[in-house]
Parts: sequence; structure tokens; C-alpha cells
Amino acid sequence: MDRHLIDELKRISSSMFSKNYFGVFHGSISAKIAGNSFIINRKEAILDRVDEKQFIQLTCSVKKDYRWKDASVDANIHQSIYSHLPNAKYISYTMPPYTTAYSLDHSLVVPQDYYGQTILKEIHVYDPKNFNDWEIRAPYEISHFFKEHRTHLMLIKGFGLISYDRDLTEMVKKVAILENSCRLMTINSVN
Repeated sequence: MDRHLIDELKRISSSMFSKNYFGVFHGSISAKIAGNSFIINRKEAILDRVDEKQFIQLTCSVKKDYRWKDASVDANIHQSIYSHLPNAKYISYTMPPYTTAYSLDHSLVVPQDYYGQTILKEIHVYDPKNFNDWEIRAPYEISHFFKEHRTHLMLIKGFGLISYDRDLTEMVKKVAILENSCRLMTINSVN
């Protein structure tokens, strides 16, 4: 695996973990490394202090080999996005606490702060309705959502945030801006 790419993913992953965007056993981050393959964290990886051994390379093919069993439970979502969105280079599934909490009671996030308004404008909250079969539906519905909407962020009610971009820093920046906007609106609503 590309040492520079792994180092970037490690740095970003650690930063996102420290901000509580990743949990101990939830969350995922991946990078496309070729037209039909990507690296993603393993399912048992704690995304605070990852190393090369905690990433696995997967191939986007019809037949999934043994490596898929060791990969993050979100690997099917990442694979579907990479297959349907050629401009996706990086993907993350995070569960930022204020953003996820805000999604429970709102169908639209309209940031009130400067960076949220100027960069994000508004984010629609996707309601998966039934979590019983969400794991099966998620890969298709998420990639379909991104194809239909001109956004790189998908906030899913009670589930978290899926994001993708061509630039790793830009992807993480948008996640951080959305979380800060939701945090500010939550604090403001208490007062």
C-alpha cells in the first residue's frame, strides 16, 4: 500500500477520532487506489491509532473474496459509492454527536454560522425509515442519493454522516463545519 496515503489516512483518522466523529467500533474511512479497488479500515480497527495493518485492500468486483469478511461493515457502502461516482476518491462514515442528534428532530439543517452558511448552505436529512433492513438497503440508497443530489454530504437520521470528495482535507473540513454548525445551533436553542 502507498505509504504516503496510509500516513494521510492515519493522520485524518486520528484527528476525527479525537473529535468524537468516529467511535471505538463504528465509523470508516477509505481511499480509492485504482479504478476498481480501494483501501478501508478493518472491522476491528479502532480509528484512533491506526497503522497499515488496520487497513485492507478490496476490489470492486461481482465476486467478493475472503478479505471482505475482515473489512469494515461499511465496505459495501464504500464500494457502491466508488462504483457509481467516479469522482469519489475518499469516503468516510462518521457519527458526529451534534450532527447526528440534530438529525433526529429535523429534516433540514440550515446553518446559522458564517462558515456553515457560506460553505454548506443547507443539508437535507435523509430518513431511512426502517432500520431493520437498513444494512441491506444502505449501499444502494446512499449511492443513489449522491447521484441524484449535488452534494458530498449525506446526513442520515439517527445513523450519521456519509461524506466523499476528491480531496481528503476538503471532505474532513465539510464534516467539521457541519458538526460545528449543529453544535452552535444546539447551544443556541438551550439559551
